[in-house]
Amino acid sequence: MRLASRPTRALLAAATLLGSGCGPLNRYYTLEPAPPASPPAPVAAAFVPVQLDVVHVPAEIDRPEVVTETAPGRLYVSGQDRWGAPLGEVMRRVLAQDLASRLPDGAFVFPDAPRPQAVRSLVVTVLQMTATADGRVEMDANWSLLDAGTPWAARGQNIHLTAVAPPGPDGQTHAVGAMLGQLADRIAASLLRT
Repeated sequence: MRLASRPTRALLAAATLLGSGCGPLNRYYTLEPAPPASPPAPVAAAFVPVQLDVVHVPAEIDRPEVVTETAPGRLYVSGQDRWGAPLGEVMRRVLAQDLASRLPDGAFVFPDAPRPQAVRSLVVTVLQMTATADGRVEMDANWSLLDAGTPWAARGQNIHLTAVAPPGPDGQTHAVGAMLGQLADRIAASLLRT
């Protein structure tokens, strides 16, 4: 087998570098927490803290690429627009920040933080999330609260959320962030009622 000469190898390397720079550049997105509408209400002394354990996201959208529904049952997976991290992890981080800003000090324990002995587990499941090309984003989610030391849900709720934003990934990320804020509003209001 004959190796290419040094000038030929240099030309091949330069062509490869130039060729890789000519394609479209990837754009990376993340979600931002939504500010609460009002400061957290005080909580009773007997309130048991809550820790967000997990946010489950459907596999068809929990991928590096930003996904848009082009028709019922049909998805467009972007070749350029990507999430900065796995979408389920990004959503868990932002929802945790949203909940922390809506619950009083000491009432919320961040995911992966050391777990106090008496703490309730919060599990959120995104059942479906669709974003259409015209900027409409819808989410069906369920949250469940498990009392400390029990394997079954003490309470929970199914929630349908809708947001409209400018079309495209910028609008989609803004809408998803806003819906997570609405989800945190509902969860916090329910938790503080007891």
